[in-house]
Amino acid sequence: MVFGFLMLPTLVVIPVSFSSSQYLQFPPPGFSLQWYQRYLGSPVWLQATFLSFKIAITTAALATVLGTMAAFGIVRGRYRGKMLVSTMLLAPLVIPTIIIAIGVYDWYSQLRLIGSWVGIAIAHTMLALPLVLTIVGAALRTLDPTLEQAALGLGANHLRVIWHITLALIQPAMVASALFAFVLSFDELIVAMFIGGVNMTLPKRMFDNIRVEIDPTIAPISTLLIVISCLMLYGVQHVTRAYRRNP
Repeated sequence: MVFGFLMLPTLVVIPVSFSSSQYLQFPPPGFSLQWYQRYLGSPVWLQATFLSFKIAITTAALATVLGTMAAFGIVRGRYRGKMLVSTMLLAPLVIPTIIIAIGVYDWYSQLRLIGSWVGIAIAHTMLALPLVLTIVGAALRTLDPTLEQAALGLGANHLRVIWHITLALIQPAMVASALFAFVLSFDELIVAMFIGGVNMTLPKRMFDNIRVEIDPTIAPISTLLIVISCLMLYGVQHVTRAYRRNP
């Protein structure tokens, strides 16, 4: 019952996206692909979609690489101030996104990154980094150290051990982190509104669209976002199950 209560408002969007009505109406009076045709035939919507994909892919790559490096530094490092560094890296998890957006806007205004898709990707990386740090860090903590010690004992250098042993063992965690970072970036709105400028990501274009008028085109786009999120979650579960079957 609780699951249905939480999911029903979201799932209602799917049949509405196939409605033959000229307005958002549930239940739909009939079924039609008119709103999908309008979406796929609109250069404005497609441009926003491609931009969101570009930013999300860049964010996933940056966050996974930087977050994995940070996880190594936090879990394996022995230095003073490690707790402070860890707290600062995890701060975006608890700080309201709008506060981060305001700070990033002030910073970007000095660096002239307002209106740059690269700037949006960097800001999204800041938001996604704690997720990667948490997931990869947990994988590193549960890693059996004797495997690395055995490789070192057989003559492998540290770089070879990290590349062929450690990274191979935590690869499922890295893949899961990348998928979560992708979803976070693809769905993010607040930061994109503050620093996006003329660059319209898909959520920002949707927000600007419904602020002026309720365009039913947002229904198939919302369905697209739901499908992408579900596919990413399925990907995480698939990678996790595959790793458990063949560790």
